[in-house]
Amino acid sequence: MVTGKSDISGWLVRPAGAGWWAGLVAVLGALTTHAVLVTSDGGMDNGIVVDAARTWLDGGSPYDDAHFLYFPSAVVAAAPQALLPRSVLDVLVPVAVVVALALGWVCALLLHRVPLHSRLAVLGLLGLAAGFAPFAQLVRLGNWTVTAALALPLCLLLANRGRWLAAGAVIGVAVALKPLLAPMALLFLFARRWGALALVVLVPAVASVAAAFFLPDPTGFLTRTLPFLFTADDAFLRLYEAGPAAVLPRLGVPQALATALAVAAAAVGVGCAYRRWRGPGPEPLRLAETSAGLMLSAFLVSRPSYNHYLLVVLPLLLAGLPYAGSVTRRPWFWLALVPQLPGVTWPWLESGKRRAFRDAVTLCALAGTVASHAVRGARGTEDTGRAPEGGRAAVRGAVRS
Repeated sequence: MVTGKSDISGWLVRPAGAGWWAGLVAVLGALTTHAVLVTSDGGMDNGIVVDAARTWLDGGSPYDDAHFLYFPSAVVAAAPQALLPRSVLDVLVPVAVVVALALGWVCALLLHRVPLHSRLAVLGLLGLAAGFAPFAQLVRLGNWTVTAALALPLCLLLANRGRWLAAGAVIGVAVALKPLLAPMALLFLFARRWGALALVVLVPAVASVAAAFFLPDPTGFLTRTLPFLFTADDAFLRLYEAGPAAVLPRLGVPQALATALAVAAAAVGVGCAYRRWRGPGPEPLRLAETSAGLMLSAFLVSRPSYNHYLLVVLPLLLAGLPYAGSVTRRPWFWLALVPQLPGVTWPWLESGKRRAFRDAVTLCALAGTVASHAVRGARGTEDTGRAPEGGRAAVRGAVRS
């Protein structure tokens, strides 16, 4: 799987001791317990979706709430939560979010053929939970971004095993729940997997049309949500949007110019992602880095765009660390994550009103690093098809699992 002059790859795939696992369980347990104690309705963002479902069950339109930005299919999907007592949601949702994030990490490890009992398996999830602030934020918010954080690595794992139709279905279901992974249609276009691409489009389309018939306002997403996303200037959302189109105007850049710059950056990112797809290296690494490039490009231009969206791509990239030619071997990858270290005080940027500037730095630096690596750095992956000494047997075991 991996080659290189250093033995870091071999160290990462060796089995982790019991103490490592105990530390991981302690951190995840503390994080989950804290979220249970401080949230209601499973978190503020989950509460928006559940309230929309409650409104629907009471005969109203879920799109009366301008902050409900989901397809009609999400209303039906949230209905079971709406029937549960709030006290149950307070416990159930944070636990489910942590479990889903952990399962997404497992899929990312399997994609890169990293043993599930390895040191990287423990340190990667521990680093995300304790060293990346958006992880805890996502658990507290209960945001449905978690569905994409699980669906994307699962999709790529299936694609890498030749099951492209199943991969397309996974993305289709995820888009039906939250449209975040819609840009992944480009990956199926790059790969010329037309049947899978059809599923990516048809699954959410059919699910949403079918669900819309049960809503009192069947066209609410088209007549309310889409105009809100493209034209509304919501003061609450703007405080937390990390995309250049939202952040640059707060620094005095005209909105039209900021939008043009964001679109141009996204277009360049898509071009670099295609270059990575056509480039050298093991297929798992190409799948992961191409997908990361596509999603980061979308985050640059989408409105809204939040820091916890990065959890959709970050585990995929981190799990590829044993590859000598991985983008994670570049110092800029790690420097991009520095603004998201929990507990670090950043002068003038600590208030909620200014947090988006830190998030924008991370998003832009990470997108730039992945794009640059796609063009200039992928050549280093050509000879990374073998496992490190001491890790070959473990990696083969992960492939069979």
